[in-house]
Amino acid sequence: MNDAAGAHRVRIASYNVRGLKDDHAAVVDVIRAIAPDVLLLQEVPRHPLSGHRIANFADELGLTWFGGARFRMSTTLMTDLRLDVLDARHGKLPTRRFDEPRGFGMATVRLPGHRPFVACSVHLSLRETDRMPETEAVLAAIGSADAVVGGDLNEEATGTAWRRLAGRLPEVSERAPSYSAANPHKQIDVVFASSGLTGQTPRLDLEPALLAAATDHLPVVVDLDVSSLAE
Repeated sequence: MNDAAGAHRVRIASYNVRGLKDDHAAVVDVIRAIAPDVLLLQEVPRHPLSGHRIANFADELGLTWFGGARFRMSTTLMTDLRLDVLDARHGKLPTRRFDEPRGFGMATVRLPGHRPFVACSVHLSLRETDRMPETEAVLAAIGSADAVVGGDLNEEATGTAWRRLAGRLPEVSERAPSYSAANPHKQIDVVFASSGLTGQTPRLDLEPALLAAATDHLPVVVDLDVSSLAE
């Protein structure tokens, strides 16, 4: 990417890290190699005392984690100091009683010299009938803002939640299997973005063995062109 294009580039990565239960050094190496500006995470540790562990993880990655109440959910995001974070929060998604809490991590970020956009990490239910209400809640939280949404949808591109998100925010990640890392055979992880924001998949030299050791999902990485937001 040339210097002019790089001035408008924001690298987005979405990654399900399976509770950091696998090879910790491997997942750190993968994310450092990606060097994201925005890291959309799913399945970070969610027990009540895990905040310090996530903060330490962010320090290892050289990223900033905004912390705050997570409502026992496992979805969050981190950012590079290259971006300004104007506000950030975690929000709840509708879940059935006794089900694992689900929610989203959301931040309004700005590349200097550009207007802000919303970045949102999601992890939808394993239950098909629950994914549409969760999706509507995410879209309501975003509103009319320019936005990037990425995460583990637990369904493929033919699913109703996927198609609903794509109707509001076109896909910017490539169509490629994301699960499992050891045997990629289906795509359930994706990044969407507002129509004025276009994406290109960078070519990263990541060894398959390293990716398989890190977690059970492959990361989804997009270089987002935010030149439409330039001031």
